[in-house]
Amino acid sequence: MGLSAKIMPCLDMQNGRVVKGVQFVDIRDAGDPVECAKAYCQAGADELAMLDITATVENRPTMLEIVRKVAKVKTVPFTVGGGIADVASAAAVLKAGADKISTSSAAFRKPEVIKEMVREFGSGCITVAIDAAQNGSLPSGYEVYIDGGRTATGTDAVEWAKRIDGFGVGTILPTSKSTDGVKTGYDLPLIRSIKKVTSADVVASGGAGKLEHFYEAVQAGAVILLAASVFHFNIIGIGQLKKYLQDRGVQTF
Repeated sequence: MGLSAKIMPCLDMQNGRVVKGVQFVDIRDAGDPVECAKAYCQAGADELAMLDITATVENRPTMLEIVRKVAKVKTVPFTVGGGIADVASAAAVLKAGADKISTSSAAFRKPEVIKEMVREFGSGCITVAIDAAQNGSLPSGYEVYIDGGRTATGTDAVEWAKRIDGFGVGTILPTSKSTDGVKTGYDLPLIRSIKKVTSADVVASGGAGKLEHFYEAVQAGAVILLAASVFHFNIIGIGQLKKYLQDRGVQTF
């Protein structure tokens, strides 16, 4: 079977604005979420992600008003994450207009929540995100971090991905702290390692800076290519990226 990929711009949200950081810090403003969502849909994005990056740390739910506003203008499947800790908070986000939800820290702290969400909403609705950092003392070389990449857990990231897969989730979204926002390429060993132990769709996240980085991620096993900076700051256009991938034999949507 040939390679295929979906392009997913990501709106990282803080205080109602789209922002972008480097390695989870050094945050800068990148625009209005509704305008960004509209522009990406018009440009040919296949999916959209919106992550409320401080919801968990501030111990609050995701901003439903912004979810509603973006849902009104989007024309593609829309994943929302940040502060989704249980079935009720997931239901509220889906009711506000999201097509899928993403959970990370809450899922790690209470894994049975993942099973409950899959049972309630179906595997296609559920993404589990994994923030990971390199740690040579663990079998895979990667450690799970939670709380927006702030808290080390001592848990092996690839083992955690394998466990998540056992709950029947549709999508796993690993982001490597070492490559996030630095534009030197996705963490390909992390993508490959997670792809080997899961049947879920794997999202490439954190580090895209050039067209070839996206192709490398597809070759590593990712089927959804998430990026922020290169799209927000007009370094790479979505149409340009799709043509580049198609020229290399990757089917785009």
